[in-house]
Amino acid sequence: MQSILPSLRAERGLSQAALAQALGVSRQTINSIEVGRYDPSLPLAIRIARYFDRTVEEVFVLPEDE
Repeated sequence: MQSILPSLRAERGLSQAALAQALGVSRQTINSIEVGRYDPSLPLAIRIARYFDRTVEEVFVLPEDE
């Protein structure tokens, strides 16, 4: 799964650590999502999308949707 998470973070001037703290996860979790090593759980994907005022579909793209 790909995401626009790095771009969204950059727009807000957030570090991985700052975003992780806001979402209640580790910086390593954010890094793993951004590099495609980890697909977030549905609750986490929803929290990320809501944090950036986006839909889950706007933040995350499934490979078959590309």
